[in-house]
Amino acid sequence: MSLARHEIELLAPARTVEIGIEAINHGADAVYIGGPSFGARSNASNEVSDIARLVQHAHRYNSKIFTTLNTILRDDELEPARKLIWQLYDAGVDALIVQDMGILELDLPPIQLHASTQTDIRTVEKAKFLQDVGFSQIVLARELTLKQIRDISANTHCAIEFFIHGALCVAYSGQCFISHAHTGRSANRGDCSQACRLPYNVLDGAGQVVAFEQHVLSMKDNDQSANLNALIDAGVSSFKIEGRYKDMGYVKNITAHYRLLLDEILEARPELQPASSGDCTFYFQPDPDRNFNRGSTDYFVNGRKEDIGAFESPKFLGLPLGEVAKVGDKWFDIALNEAQQPVGMANGDGINYQTLTRDIIGMKVNVAEPVGKSGRLWRVYPNEDMSALKDLKPGVAVNRNGDRSWENALARKSAERRIGVWMSLSDTPDGLHLSVTDENGNVGEASVVCDKQAPQNTEKSEASLRENLGKLGATIFSANDISLATAQPWFVPASAVNTLRRDAINALEAARAAAYIRPQRTPAVEPPVPYPEDTLSYLANVFNHKARDFYAKLKAEPLQLVNGKEKLTLRFDCKPCEMHVVGKIKKSVLNQVPAAPIQFYKARPSA
Repeated sequence: MSLARHEIELLAPARTVEIGIEAINHGADAVYIGGPSFGARSNASNEVSDIARLVQHAHRYNSKIFTTLNTILRDDELEPARKLIWQLYDAGVDALIVQDMGILELDLPPIQLHASTQTDIRTVEKAKFLQDVGFSQIVLARELTLKQIRDISANTHCAIEFFIHGALCVAYSGQCFISHAHTGRSANRGDCSQACRLPYNVLDGAGQVVAFEQHVLSMKDNDQSANLNALIDAGVSSFKIEGRYKDMGYVKNITAHYRLLLDEILEARPELQPASSGDCTFYFQPDPDRNFNRGSTDYFVNGRKEDIGAFESPKFLGLPLGEVAKVGDKWFDIALNEAQQPVGMANGDGINYQTLTRDIIGMKVNVAEPVGKSGRLWRVYPNEDMSALKDLKPGVAVNRNGDRSWENALARKSAERRIGVWMSLSDTPDGLHLSVTDENGNVGEASVVCDKQAPQNTEKSEASLRENLGKLGATIFSANDISLATAQPWFVPASAVNTLRRDAINALEAARAAAYIRPQRTPAVEPPVPYPEDTLSYLANVFNHKARDFYAKLKAEPLQLVNGKEKLTLRFDCKPCEMHVVGKIKKSVLNQVPAAPIQFYKARPSA
């Protein structure tokens, strides 16, 4: 298993190593990131040497790094992929996220394998199959309900991963081929053209327009903020944020948002624990509504919903700002709504409004200045000529989709993550000894030879010792408690105490690094388990000979009915719950037909 069932993992995305580092700093227990190639986001690649730097930072907190290798591979890419996997393993990566089953047939290091959402896991049978062929963690399809998640969890022992935030695709992941069909750009090769975000006219059978220029395939964004407890109870242990194309501000904000929500749950449920170390302090108030989104839905988790589409626009409309109060020749005034009045406006804000034909007009604010002293009325000088702002008139509602003040706050240091330690100072015959124990039970120790003098002022000397020992600002630690187990609070040179503290902290860092254990690869079940379906179509995305070999050795053995010398083969189609009975017609019975398999009938098999 990747995770003990009582451990809860917050899994954040990273387009770059720098974003991954901030994801860790903002509370991620794990980060998934693309390597230099073969990731399902072609424009989110990173060099192995950079990923090694991210691994080093993550492991300090016992956080993990997963690298995406989740495209389907051509035959000529199998050997480069194998070499890359070994390089990633040597760099310390904890797991690979995989779609192509051909990878399982390669000479791999003992690195843990996670089944990508591209493997389309919607049934107990598929989940169990992937577990049994060697996947330690599986990310379920986003379309599942709590009951379906619960059923899969109850029948597997691998870690269950589930998307809790971000973009939704109208198609099942790994099963959409419209981009490749229309443009030659394959979503399964990391190059989706996002046809589902385009506007379409919907015509009925008579050619009449039912909907005009509507984004009828565009979905709202996933938001499971209200369902975390229920998902935990259903068996989810890894909570995944979508967004390997997202910017730094998005990852900081959304990771912090879910860190706070999960920490509340962990505090209330002592049977659960986080999958990594440390506590976060945030210098901003996380708010998922302030990042790019298309509106939110919890999709099908609580049953199938109707209001899941972002049909009017796939763009980010932002938060309601106010309404137009007056229009001038080069400016217009906005009367802010009550919620936005304390925030006000700033130069560089992004705003938009809808025309009478429901087109969205967006603009940047060159200059924003208050009108009067109330803070309610603001004059805006846009970066567009006023004549181009169609239908802009008093009473028109305005949204803000770019908050410069918010963006500036997230561009600065916005979080701090520290691991709690307990420090104990004691005497040695010729100096002092310091023991530092962290929240995971790791210990760092150091001694220093120094002159110890009886204090002239006991209270002042004790305060000085505690202050110098507690100077952990340049480290990843914070002191939960400082115990002075010395004969008395000696007067000691500050330089000696500083040396003692630094050496003990360095020893603790080394102890943490030595104690870190990479997750273990799950061995495949032997003999190989059969594939849960009796046919393999193009939907399996077999693109190379290794993937073909993988499925060939897992061919399901059909059941047979035998009566004397007569044999009938049974094949099952689970979706319509049908049994196909297949046999051969003897030439003596029907001479003009050669002996060949003939399907005699379909039936509804009994339980």
